[in-house]
Amino acid sequence: MTKKIAIIGSGFSSLAAASYLAKDGAEVHVFEKNESIGGRARQFKANGFTFDMGPSWYWMPDVFERFFNDFGKSASDYYTLDKLDPAYTVYFGKDEAIKIGDNLEKIYQVFEEKEKGGATKLKKFIDEASDNYDIAIKDLVYKPGLSPLELVTPKTIQKLGQFFGNISKDVDREFENEQLRQILKFPVLFLGAKPSATPSFYNFMNFADFGLGTWHPKGGFFEVIAAMEKLANSLGVTIQTKANIDEILVKNNAAVGVKVNGEEKHFDVVLSGADYHHTETLLPKEFRQYSEDYWKKKVFAPSSLLFYLGVDKKIDGLSHHNLFFDTDFEQHAKEIYTDPKWPTAPLFYANFTSKSDPNTAPEGMENAFFLVPLAPGLEDTQDLRDEYFEKIMLRFKQITGVDIKDNIIFQRSFCVNDFINDYNSYKGNAYGMANTLLQTAFLRPKLKSKKLKNMFFTGQLSVPGPGVPPSLISGKLVAQLIQKQ
Repeated sequence: MTKKIAIIGSGFSSLAAASYLAKDGAEVHVFEKNESIGGRARQFKANGFTFDMGPSWYWMPDVFERFFNDFGKSASDYYTLDKLDPAYTVYFGKDEAIKIGDNLEKIYQVFEEKEKGGATKLKKFIDEASDNYDIAIKDLVYKPGLSPLELVTPKTIQKLGQFFGNISKDVDREFENEQLRQILKFPVLFLGAKPSATPSFYNFMNFADFGLGTWHPKGGFFEVIAAMEKLANSLGVTIQTKANIDEILVKNNAAVGVKVNGEEKHFDVVLSGADYHHTETLLPKEFRQYSEDYWKKKVFAPSSLLFYLGVDKKIDGLSHHNLFFDTDFEQHAKEIYTDPKWPTAPLFYANFTSKSDPNTAPEGMENAFFLVPLAPGLEDTQDLRDEYFEKIMLRFKQITGVDIKDNIIFQRSFCVNDFINDYNSYKGNAYGMANTLLQTAFLRPKLKSKKLKNMFFTGQLSVPGPGVPPSLISGKLVAQLIQKQ
């Protein structure tokens, strides 16, 4: 390949595609509107604290390894992984928590303690999830979503019924303990939809959780982005930051370049890893594939209210990852998907990277990352951010017995408006388009434009779906389509 290719955005899918295309001989230029690369996986440092701005759960390490293997490398050539133990802690109330260990035997023991026969039930459940994971990775997620026939293999035919059931019913049928039910429903939230709207087949996320474990790249999740940048640079990719795309240039029904900070630059192919909806607004209307009504009808993954906090003391008793499920799971889900509003009593997540990676905070201190899932498109004001900060700080203190409010020496928030401003995110969504039955594989927005030659898309609104591992895969899939062209 000798083509000259423009890539919009520098998130996981864009950087992955850039490396695959450069390896194939293309001249690749990546344009990033922000001051630093990484998209939602950017990192910032302040007052001696290091904060990953987005992804913090390193799951499915085999997908990362497969990516680097494609270039004769290994993840370990770039960063060091630590397996977390506990992987995470789930809080259901004051002095009521379940720790998920770093191997299946520990987890089986926890399930047995909570529900008689729970270990046996979980083994059966995980065996099925493991089988589905194997099918998903080998037969499904590395397909470009061009045809429903991609889903038809001898193994997937046997699983057909699992595309019409849902995770919530499956879990409720097998397990009686409500806490165990919530733990098993948690992983599919990474797919951006309610467990009741997620096909049963996606229980492979439970194997990703319990079977493969939760890992942490030393230095923070941004180390993965830094590794991908190093790989891309070694292959000759040019990456430009502070490079806003004003327009995608079109001539003779083909994408022929981009206008960057007001300057026209010409290319043979344009690939966008930026928000799909936003990218199409950069095109003349006649070349947009999806109408505003199309996007309005789609199920989007949540947005988030995020707080990055620097705490001037060490915190005992908490894990690296902590989930607070002490309020009504179903009510919060309803207020995200069914009746969008700021949640009455939100579930939330707290991450203390410095618990397992001391270099991310000054000595004797902790960095903290709090996340509240929200419906996309909500009003976002400083007053609302302040109100919810007070709510979760109070709940955090009541449940854990740890008071950090008076020890916060750095604080920054990030919410709907920031997702829109920084990432041109549709309605300020944080995770992309949900993987519901009618938004799976070939039913998702296409990697290749149907209306414009030489125009391609990648990322979490396209194939195969939301999440970091799928974004890596999306970059590979679109690169293969461009190479075939």
